[in-house]
Amino acid sequence: MKKSILRSYFVSTFSYQVFATVVRYQSFYQASQVLNVTPSAVSHSINQLEEQLGFPLLIRSRSGMTLTHDGEIVLPFVQKILDAEADLQQMGYNINGLRSGSIKIGAFSSVCINWLPKILSSFSKKYPDIEVSIVQGSFEDISKKVKSGELDIGFTTLPVADSLDITLLIKDPIYCITPADFEPENKKNITPQDIINQKFILQKIDYDRDTKSVLDNYSVTINSINFSIDDQSIISMVEAGIGFGILPELALQKIQGNVKVYPFHQSFVRQIVLVMNKSKIISPSVAELVVAIRDFVTQTYAINVEKINDIS
Repeated sequence: MKKSILRSYFVSTFSYQVFATVVRYQSFYQASQVLNVTPSAVSHSINQLEEQLGFPLLIRSRSGMTLTHDGEIVLPFVQKILDAEADLQQMGYNINGLRSGSIKIGAFSSVCINWLPKILSSFSKKYPDIEVSIVQGSFEDISKKVKSGELDIGFTTLPVADSLDITLLIKDPIYCITPADFEPENKKNITPQDIINQKFILQKIDYDRDTKSVLDNYSVTINSINFSIDDQSIISMVEAGIGFGILPELALQKIQGNVKVYPFHQSFVRQIVLVMNKSKIISPSVAELVVAIRDFVTQTYAINVEKINDIS
């Protein structure tokens, strides 16, 4: 008996799979179809398992088959072995997914400049074999490419038109940028009186977003707007006295110029979010990068990152 028990350790897990499948379908033939082997291979595997264990597992009859008393005892242990094997395989897939592969990120300029270098530097040290590529684009383009699957994840701002998995990262305050010699009437913030007859400079991609809501609130018309190519160009034009600029706090972190930054008399923010495709299976590497992004934002801004559900 001891010899039989010792030999049972060397039974192939395939025999366990055959046994569990036969029990499930109550038929050698149906089990063979499911496992894509011949009925004789199924019968041989069951016989081998019974020989290794030292007792019969199934009672065969013309009407089908039933478990023996010993078979009923063995079945839960066999299922545990199969479940453990499946868990082991999944763990292997997860480890391989974190050791290699590629991730495509979409982001707008201020995230590319201020966030991604720090996030990806830390991530790459931990997972050096994962290739990360960055696509810079407009808010709407990023959402569309995440929706279509061209990008794995994307940074954009609310509102997001498409149905996506959305995580709110930060609420980014929006400021008015003025020449160095300008001072508001109340010396604290920008009021409607301060911008009468003023020209404004902004990026064209921002005009239909949060910047437009600020300008609309102050009744600034399109005729009073000049468009620029990037945030640094806006600062340079404001410095030259061509007009005022409107920029969020994140965009102001790494640009320079002899200008002043004032809040508006009303609070305006843009809500920066991380978006993913709800219908797309997220790979282990992408899931780990999302964790890194959330941790970075939480530590940098000392805030709780929030999940937004059912936004479309």
